[in-house]
Amino acid sequence: MHMATRVKRWTIEELHSLPEDGNRYELIHGELFVSPPPGETHETIAARLSRRLDPYVEAHGLGLVYHPHAVVRFEESQAEPDLFVRQTRTGRPKHAKVDADWLDSPTPILVVEILSPWSRRRDNEHKREFYLEAGVAEYWIVDPSSRSVRVVRPGREDVVATSTLEWSPAQAAKPLMLDVDEIFD
Repeated sequence: MHMATRVKRWTIEELHSLPEDGNRYELIHGELFVSPPPGETHETIAARLSRRLDPYVEAHGLGLVYHPHAVVRFEESQAEPDLFVRQTRTGRPKHAKVDADWLDSPTPILVVEILSPWSRRRDNEHKREFYLEAGVAEYWIVDPSSRSVRVVRPGREDVVATSTLEWSPAQAAKPLMLDVDEIFD
């Protein structure tokens, strides 16, 4: 007789009780994902993207570019993207709890994940679904092995950029144009 294996469903409280050991812990639809610290290539790509995004985001009043340890929370899930852009919130009480802040934070207008060998399936499937459900306007999946960026937008076909990447947030007067090679070189 075949018996189904019961899979543990994690909670936000359990996620927050995990150790600060350098690993990245994320919870998506009750499933816990653990990633080791990123390598130099991953961090170099993130730094190059941040260097290009920061001045554009500031010039167009889009908010801030957030880096690891900043989280996206939606319902009972929490992810820690490599980079994301969201409006800053004003009027936060001085003594607000940090966890409550993330839950009430505005939805990002851009989320960026940089693929690594252990995150490929998670970023392309689990996180894709999560970010779209959360209402993220645009999700970039940066793939160092193919030197490309997959652009995911709700209700549209994905676009895979291999030469020029265009980001046109609704709040900006003009698009940001990125040379994809500059991300990887």
